[in-house]
Amino acid sequence: MEQTLTILGLESSCDDTAAAIVRQTGDGAAEILSSVVHGQTELHSAFGGVVPEIAARAHAEKLDVCVMQALEQSCLSLTDVDAIAVTAGPGLIGGVMSGVMCAKGLSAATGKPLVGVNHLAGHALTPRLTDGVAFPYLMLLVSGGHCQYLVSHGPEEFTRLGGTIDDAPGEAFDKTARLLGLPQPGGPSVEAEARNGDPKRFRFPRPLLDRPDCDLSFSGLKTALMRMRDQVAGEKGGLSRQDRADLCAGFQQAVVDTLAEKTRRALKLYLEHDPAQPTVAVAGGVAANTAIRTALQEVCADAGAEFLAPPLALCTDNAAMIAYAGMERFKLGKTDGMDLMARPRWPLDQSAPAMLGSGKKGAKA
Repeated sequence: MEQTLTILGLESSCDDTAAAIVRQTGDGAAEILSSVVHGQTELHSAFGGVVPEIAARAHAEKLDVCVMQALEQSCLSLTDVDAIAVTAGPGLIGGVMSGVMCAKGLSAATGKPLVGVNHLAGHALTPRLTDGVAFPYLMLLVSGGHCQYLVSHGPEEFTRLGGTIDDAPGEAFDKTARLLGLPQPGGPSVEAEARNGDPKRFRFPRPLLDRPDCDLSFSGLKTALMRMRDQVAGEKGGLSRQDRADLCAGFQQAVVDTLAEKTRRALKLYLEHDPAQPTVAVAGGVAANTAIRTALQEVCADAGAEFLAPPLALCTDNAAMIAYAGMERFKLGKTDGMDLMARPRWPLDQSAPAMLGSGKKGAKA
């Protein structure tokens, strides 16, 4: 008789409070029974970015609401759930702690197993949730806080081929938006402006393309935009709407070109694993960018690999991916006790050297 698993997932690593329920019968397709996300954009809009203390308090206030709404949408109760999965890191520590404490309370009250999930694994396993992709596949995790190329060999086995040595693309988009007076979150704002701009008017650098590896850097690109903005504003006494659109278009094209070339290199390394069905997947908030998706599709088509991108609602932080990643761990017999710790840092590839340095709490990435 095929086993049916129903997992409740909780996510609170940054500025989205989320709960979801995912069910899977045997080796069949996973089904998202409910997915609730409460964003915090309005709470942080006046500050030009996420304020950790405000985010943590909002998570503490909304987590139980999200859980109740997820249960109501799925027409289930906590007794129908087989396990409770929760993001245990990496992320803003206050938010991660809020989620872990909520999950511990639910586990203690119901006796349901507790499963701590790496937030990055949630993104990395999303192609299996949405499309049932077989291992191994190449994953480009590209978001506001992370950017790395991973070969996914199993639910808890990842090889990092490269990643950012400073800012993640999403962070660069947010900073660009602030420099140009655009609203947050910066990714959608910059993309919208870029549609009306000329990407060839301003020439921006393509960072680290002179290096043969798959590492990335976006900090210098943001600085180049700031200098170009100041130069244009100084010459004209300010920026016109077209100036701003052209700056956004040039910046976005530089990110697109850089990710396309680095993906070509990562794809060559991935193909050395001789996958039966070569697949490249992209996940994370920046994966919602249409220009980036189009460029990656072209790279994959040239290499004869399938390209997968999740629905836009599953690109950004959500609890469905956490529920599914928790299900993968639960199937392996992995559960956690009440000593589960919230972790601000938690690299997926534990054997790879730290790219952003280390501290008392471990490697940053």
